[in-house]
Amino acid sequence: MARGTFPRLGAGLAFAFAIAAAGAAGAADGLRYVVLVEGGKRAGYQVVAEGDDGVTRTEFVFKDNGRGPELREEFSLNPDGTFRRYRVIGTSTFGAPVDEAFTLADGVARWTSTSDRGEQRVEAGAQYSPLGGSPAAASVSLAALAARPDGRLPLIPSGVLGARKVAEAQVRKGGDRRSVQLLAITGIGFAPSFAWATDEARPRLFAYIHPGFVQMIEEGWEANADALEEVQKRAESEALVAMHGRLAHRLPGTTLVRNARVFDSEHARLGEASDVRLRDGRIESVVPAGTDADAADHVIDAGGRVLLPGLFDMHAHVSRWSGGLQLAAGVTSVRDMGNDNGTVQQIIAEAADGTLLMPRIVPAGFLEGESEQSARIGFVVADLDAATRAVDWYADHGYRQLKVYNSFPKEILAETVARAHARGLRVSGHVPVFLRAQDALDAGFDELNHINQIVLNFLVKPDTDTRTLERFYLPAREAADLDLDSKPVQDFIALLAEKQIVIDPTLATFEFLHQREGQITPIFAGIEDHLPPDVQRSRRAAEMDIPDDATGARYRASFERMVEFVGRAWRAGVPVVAGTDEVPGFTLHHELALYVRAGLSPAQALQVATWNGARYSGVLDTLGSITPGKVADLVLVDGDPTVDIGDIRKVATVIRGDVAYYPAEIHAELGVRPFARPLRAVPGAVR
Repeated sequence: MARGTFPRLGAGLAFAFAIAAAGAAGAADGLRYVVLVEGGKRAGYQVVAEGDDGVTRTEFVFKDNGRGPELREEFSLNPDGTFRRYRVIGTSTFGAPVDEAFTLADGVARWTSTSDRGEQRVEAGAQYSPLGGSPAAASVSLAALAARPDGRLPLIPSGVLGARKVAEAQVRKGGDRRSVQLLAITGIGFAPSFAWATDEARPRLFAYIHPGFVQMIEEGWEANADALEEVQKRAESEALVAMHGRLAHRLPGTTLVRNARVFDSEHARLGEASDVRLRDGRIESVVPAGTDADAADHVIDAGGRVLLPGLFDMHAHVSRWSGGLQLAAGVTSVRDMGNDNGTVQQIIAEAADGTLLMPRIVPAGFLEGESEQSARIGFVVADLDAATRAVDWYADHGYRQLKVYNSFPKEILAETVARAHARGLRVSGHVPVFLRAQDALDAGFDELNHINQIVLNFLVKPDTDTRTLERFYLPAREAADLDLDSKPVQDFIALLAEKQIVIDPTLATFEFLHQREGQITPIFAGIEDHLPPDVQRSRRAAEMDIPDDATGARYRASFERMVEFVGRAWRAGVPVVAGTDEVPGFTLHHELALYVRAGLSPAQALQVATWNGARYSGVLDTLGSITPGKVADLVLVDGDPTVDIGDIRKVATVIRGDVAYYPAEIHAELGVRPFARPLRAVPGAVR
């Protein structure tokens, strides 16, 4: 599932959970934590041991979905509880080496990592923010922050950490009881993070919970994890409702968008300036500019700017905090491609109630097979009866699509797909292990997710285990040699076109295949000065093990071949949809730029993100174009992305039904420097 399911967090809160998992076994004596995924399955551990020499040693392992970090840390502290010395070594989620060190002596901080190095004079009490730290480093930061009388912990190399208590709970282990507190931690990443800490003068981390995905908690106290998760969800709800109240601008009645150049998403062309009238969240009329003289409750003067239908992100894994970045990017609809079923149902309900900053959600039901590498969300099944029950559950709960995952049993694939089709569900997915994409099509797939899953069709052998990291490293090593003019490739593309098999390539997320240490991820290249400093720094860390320039050049060539494949497929008539599976909002913009690099015009790339998104989500009757009668999901851009796709970042105003959002306001809330000034709705009048 998503590479970016969990945010990268600084100040030792980079729990490395960014998508990992498994774990087990012997480490040194000390304070022990366990990591749990869906169904209470143990997926990792942490041990924190304080030595007589004043050095704390940590071992952290988390494995899930065939990947995950393995870290060993050592650190010693200053009298104020901040790091005096710090060192972490190991491997990241996707196997890149982690090797980071920090020292503070005579007021001078020095650090090195695989992606950066620095030196700066600092005031006493500042805390180093590790790039690759374990949850134990988070515990150090929480204790140091609690000791600060001003409630602010300066971070090295930049930033300020803050925290406030938002809830408390009593936990039990046999006859032992303990008070714990839920802290909302700010100053890192795009949104607050939440951690459970002991309720004492110098707190330590007790539990970290990402609702619906992962729980890490002190060993022996696991029985309390679900109750803590419920308390945390209620506390997060209060913060989310308050944020939505600050950022949502209601548009009851009629709204007139004057003098906007309307993008015709069906034909991929920009029309003449128009007046677009909305009524109670729907498009009432589209007429030539200057011809709608009727009164309106609200007016937005577009000033000749481009008006797009709301964008679709067709490959997201939503969380309750992801919607802000999506809406600020003009994304008004997302297709959720795998989630905890209870969590996504809650998010859909909260978004429908208007209490959550969130695009519309079209959920795809996640269906996985049983193995050691299983992704533990949705339904994990072992036989056809269980798969049939899962398909029926999704159909009965209004899902439009099924997503099959890596470990799904190949023996029951065709029958499961047939059941899904019989219940009216489209079927997409990864290619199950020990099969090729061709086999998935033969079994009845309607769509293939991810460019690596597609090119693996030409690279795998019968015993290639694509549940492991080999599903990333094999394409990185060998796609550069893939002859796109060869008969196997041409025949496969022709089959995709003939059967109208949709491809969801998520090219942007696979930029990590070639990103080198110290290079900003291409998703943020050129706009990094808009981002919070800790995000800028964290996104210069490589995720793949690329030991030398020759390997780096080969991996880059392989990625470019994948981009070329998408262009070839599109020109052959293969339907393409625009998805991300990475940082919300920003990644979709880069995905569209990659389509232009592949040979689409900017207008055609926008068509993919609007008309195609609605069509293959099954909602084209209500969304996807600026057409009278459809829902008023609209995006005003301060530029012309039909000429320069980079202008898609300059979103000035987003309308989702009868609510307006101003990306500049959302970005300011999330620590992002805005890209465009708002075009605000003002009270209307008769002209």
